[in-house]
Amino acid sequence: MDASSPPDRRTIVATIRDYVEQLREEGMEGLPASASPTPRATPAASAPASIKPDAAPIPSELFSKYPGLEKTSTLDELREFIGDCQRCKLAPRRTNLVFGVGNPNAQLMFVGEGPGADEDARGEPFVGRAGQLLTDIIERGMGISRADVYICNVIKCRPPDNRNPEPDEVAACEPFLFRQIDIVRPRAIVGLGTFAVQAVLKVKIPISKLRGNWQDFRGIRFMPTFHPAYLLRTPGDKRLVWADIQEVMKYLGMPIPRRGGSAS
Repeated sequence: MDASSPPDRRTIVATIRDYVEQLREEGMEGLPASASPTPRATPAASAPASIKPDAAPIPSELFSKYPGLEKTSTLDELREFIGDCQRCKLAPRRTNLVFGVGNPNAQLMFVGEGPGADEDARGEPFVGRAGQLLTDIIERGMGISRADVYICNVIKCRPPDNRNPEPDEVAACEPFLFRQIDIVRPRAIVGLGTFAVQAVLKVKIPISKLRGNWQDFRGIRFMPTFHPAYLLRTPGDKRLVWADIQEVMKYLGMPIPRRGGSAS
């Protein structure tokens, strides 16, 4: 394109979308429930990493939208229950439903917002550029295999043009996320980005106020942090995410490498 030519509409829209997403991640939407940020909880004495505490089961009423969902006892059964899902308006435009991947008995779960173009094409969460960064966080930073954790999203189908999921789409899909959590029963969950954190915790507090502070999700420790896509645009905040990940590692009793960073 000639330097004097105005940018086309697609370029303008993409630029605006990236800017708005950056504002979201920096906490420019929503108001905190109180004037003070949520205090950092002092981690309780953790059990050995191979033992999971008894997390409170997710109440069955959260699954009542889909009778029979509460009877699924494995991830394979849950995936079969979801089937060729047509339960919301995202279905007609998706290429693949993106269910989740990883260890069904994982100590640690990562929850993102929803699939992007790469994920929609492959049917696997976090496989694009942001996914590569998440893999670095897990493998280079934490020193474990990506296959050792469980990774999924709040919604399982890609919204058109990567727009934010709408409330009716979240309502249609979140029972499946809650059932995934109930089946895996991780010791800790890392929420990636504003949307995922707010959707799981049912709050409107900006991610900039929540990140780094332990929350509780029905008896499971929940650590909010920035989304890897945000870190691609704002690499200076990788240190904040690494600090959050180190808190998770401490809670799980994992050794923290002396050198290196999760998102370096």
